[in-house]
This record gives sequence, C-alpha cells and structure tokens, in this order.
Amino acid sequence: MSVYEFEAVNNKGETVCLDKYKGKILLIVNTASACGFTPQYQELQALYQKYSDDLEILAFPCNQFGAQEKGTDKEIANFCDLNFNISFPLFSKVDVNGENELSLFSYLKKSLPGVMGSKKIKWNFTKFLIDKKGTPYKRYAPLTKPSAIEADIKKLIS
Repeated sequence: MSVYEFEAVNNKGETVCLDKYKGKILLIVNTASACGFTPQYQELQALYQKYSDDLEILAFPCNQFGAQEKGTDKEIANFCDLNFNISFPLFSKVDVNGENELSLFSYLKKSLPGVMGSKKIKWNFTKFLIDKKGTPYKRYAPLTKPSAIEADIKKLIS
C-alpha cells in the first residue's frame, strides 16, 4: 500500500487522486490558521519553492485542535494567500483523528505512529514525509520546523 491509493478533496471542492504526485516526495501537514505554529507556512513555502521539482507539500486544514481552523475553505485559502502567499496544494478542511478522519491520515498514523506508539495526531502542524514511491518515511512533531526537515528531503531526492 502507498499514499498513491488515496484521494482527497482540494479547497476548490475537486477530488484529487494522490497518484498524480507519483515520483515526487510528499510532505503532508495538518494545518490551522490560528495556531502558534501557523508561521510554519512561511518555511513550508520556502521549502516548496526550493525543491518544487522533487517535492509537493500537501496542506490539510483541521479544526480538531483548539478550534484553531474555524474558517471555510475559501476563508482559509484567502488567509494563506494574504499572509503567506503559498503556492503548494491546499485541501479542504478535514478531521485527522476520530470516526470521521480522512482515510489518508488513518494510513499515515498506522504507518508512522507517534511518540510511544500513539496512533493519534496530537496537534496542528504534524508532518509526514513520504518518499518518491509513496511510502511513509518519517513523522515530525508540530514543534519541528519545516527547515529542520530539509536534510531528510535532500536524502530522499538523491
């Protein structure tokens, strides 16, 4: 199994099959607009610009942590554009834990458990790095800045 077997709805309401990213490294992130980690969007955009030939960043807004993503998909997109000018794909707001969680996140959490084997995502800006074959490679905590992931991205590119 790989991430390429999943699909998700983008912030324009279109279903996207993740197999469209075959051959690229993916960094999948659950995001929020009103979180202390929200400035990570800036570093995510910098990584995306630097490695866009080999890397796709997929942002999944989520309102499950402190209700820090209350807006509509359009409001979230406007916020990201106005404040961070992101150019990587932004998806529709999803649940990453619980009975309504997006199946992609079920797969990621099972493949790359958190601290002490936890199968839950604990907060916004948890990041999952996926290799070019669609295999989950490494999970990063919300505190891990995107720039700290660059060495792993370089390793997967070569």
